[in-house]
Amino acid sequence: MVVAILVVLVLIGVLFVNLSPEFGGSPTKAQKERFKKSDNFKGGVFVNLGDVKMKMGFADYLKGLRGYFSPQPNAVPAKNISVLKIDSLEVARYNGPTRLVWFGHSTFLLQIEGKNLLLDPMLGPVPAPNPMLGGKRFSKNLPIDIERLPEIDAVIFSHDHYDHLDYGSVQLLKDRVKMFYAPLGVGAHLMEWGVEEKRIVELDWWEETQFEDLHLKCTPAQHFSGRGLADRGKTLWSGWVVQSDSSNIFFSGDSGYGSHFKEIGEKYGPFDFAMLECGQYNELWKEIHMMPEETAQAGLDVKAKKIMPIHWGAFKLAMHPWTEPVQRISKRAKELGVPVTTPRIGETFYLNGTPTSNEEWWKDFN
Repeated sequence: MVVAILVVLVLIGVLFVNLSPEFGGSPTKAQKERFKKSDNFKGGVFVNLGDVKMKMGFADYLKGLRGYFSPQPNAVPAKNISVLKIDSLEVARYNGPTRLVWFGHSTFLLQIEGKNLLLDPMLGPVPAPNPMLGGKRFSKNLPIDIERLPEIDAVIFSHDHYDHLDYGSVQLLKDRVKMFYAPLGVGAHLMEWGVEEKRIVELDWWEETQFEDLHLKCTPAQHFSGRGLADRGKTLWSGWVVQSDSSNIFFSGDSGYGSHFKEIGEKYGPFDFAMLECGQYNELWKEIHMMPEETAQAGLDVKAKKIMPIHWGAFKLAMHPWTEPVQRISKRAKELGVPVTTPRIGETFYLNGTPTSNEEWWKDFN
């Protein structure tokens, strides 16, 4: 009887992975041929600089699972996070200086040179292939409903993990987006979900492209990829530079701390603004997610005039208290003399020096 139940569960799992569209697609033959030309592609998978890997053994995985599923103090807000709402008509008509709106975690609306860009638009309620497999978003609402967003000129993805590349969000956005930009291989998921290949541009680390009057540059990150059980490392992960005549912006994607930040700073800095990963970390996987103090140092490395901690404030993907990332980075950044901005979810903020509230808004939800 037990064996029969296990067989059924395994069968259900196999069918789920192979039939659910959320898992995305597989790289095409043409994509795979291009992968072979990449210095970051070895033995059939993408690798980090210096071949850095997460060093978790089986015992560490068990420890991590126990920590994740056991009760953790303050791991989630005590109540629903209220977000600031943005007006759809005002957003559609805006044509002023560069500004951003944070949606929580790593998702942004970037308005620059009269264009609307979305960065890692994970706008769904759960960062998982099924609602039962992940925790819900800390806020019930978004600053603006996806359907009320204006036409999007470009969407930029950093990698294919569920908390950054969301099937449901792509389905709602795809017919209102001009172009999609992603690291190598991620376009296979988009094509599987109905996005035409001609609207997808994939780049390797240090490659650059032009989108009208914007320069887009794909930068190294220290992370990994995969959406299923057997596709780890089959697509690339990255950060991005978005540059115009008036603004120079860095978006780190997910990354452990490494020498690549100094390289990015030397090659593309200084930056007016840097959005740097700071959350969902643990000493067990520090190779692929920075600790907050390292995030502050990364801000110095990339030569950013101002930094913002991201990858927090929306989902529980680690065991630390949900406000710990912003508290720790604020302390270390002050010691290093790195200006930090901490806008509320939904707050519109500008790169031209207009002050951001920077109030400790998270205290209202503990």
